Amino acid sequence: MKYDYLIVGTGLFGAVFTYEMTKAGRKCLCIDKRINIAGNIYTEEQMGIQVHKYGAHIFHTSNKEIWEYVNQFADFNHYVNSPVAVWKDELYNLPFNMNTFSKMWGIRTPAEAKEVIEQQKADCKVEEPGNLEEQALSLVGRDVYEKLVKGYTEKQWGRDCKELPAFIIRRLPVRFTYDNNYFNDRYQGIPIGGYTQIVEKLLRGIPVRLGIAYNDFLAENAAKEEPDAFDKILYTGMIDEYFDYCLGELQYRSLRFEEEVLADCDNYQGNAVVNYTEREIPYTRIIEHKHFEFAQGEGTVITREYPATWEKGDEPYYPINDDRNNQLFAQYLELAGREENVLFGGRLGQYKYYDMDKVIEAALAMVKAQLNAE
Repeated sequence: MKYDYLIVGTGLFGAVFTYEMTKAGRKCLCIDKRINIAGNIYTEEQMGIQVHKYGAHIFHTSNKEIWEYVNQFADFNHYVNSPVAVWKDELYNLPFNMNTFSKMWGIRTPAEAKEVIEQQKADCKVEEPGNLEEQALSLVGRDVYEKLVKGYTEKQWGRDCKELPAFIIRRLPVRFTYDNNYFNDRYQGIPIGGYTQIVEKLLRGIPVRLGIAYNDFLAENAAKEEPDAFDKILYTGMIDEYFDYCLGELQYRSLRFEEEVLADCDNYQGNAVVNYTEREIPYTRIIEHKHFEFAQGEGTVITREYPATWEKGDEPYYPINDDRNNQLFAQYLELAGREENVLFGGRLGQYKYYDMDKVIEAALAMVKAQLNAE
């Protein structure tokens, strides 16, 4: 068979690219090393509940065009992300807002909250932050840092805050309103029926091979008497893996998910997302999936999320965009520029953390650039 594009990876980036290229008359073939499509936004129904198998995903954007684009493929509910945080026996609203400060300090007004924060910042006497701890103290003072930032961040990164660079938290959003909406974006919600349906519709009619890695596919294809031909390749896997780590390994943080089905409990924690900010508790948060879609009925499904050190072969989730890794990525990017007819896209191909709306924007931009170049 003759294809215009081989798309490696059926996550959101690869799926949007495939859909738009097919719509423009190009012939595409998709492969994925996982046994399911949709990458990290894959959802699966259990007990009538859409379970986010690779971590919670809340779609949010201020881009009306992207909101209208994704609504072609699913109806979205009005879910608003309002996580809560548990520290010891205390519970706080996130993001940091007047509900948080009122509970923490027994105050009522924005002026009172600002006064406490400014006094604590002054007491910390940090003029030029040299690490993450000092940066956080200079932004929000000691109470918010100790209870809601320190332990959670150290679990996320696997290192003491004093050992982490200050740039990781250039700012900590503080709101002096009684508003628990985590995002400021105008459009926000969860697709009714889960995310997998979106990718199913994007890839409808497209040949897709699952459970096969890129190199295995190339070897298998080359061994055929009449191998398939591809004019171009879109690679959405790890860019350093594509080049067989010839310059060294880029670093990531990984995650481990511990899922539990509670058939005899219809409401485990009363909220979709509850963060656990003490370092002594090994997981960072518990997700109760039924609350994303306001599901009713008996039984619930929860997932504990454990940050993990990434090693080659593990699932990479978060690029570590420090100076060392950014410099190494720039070297890989130079190699990528020499690859004729190979495109690199998505979170792993571009070594960049993307929100879902930005993934779609980037995929559409790549499609436009490709079509304009023809």
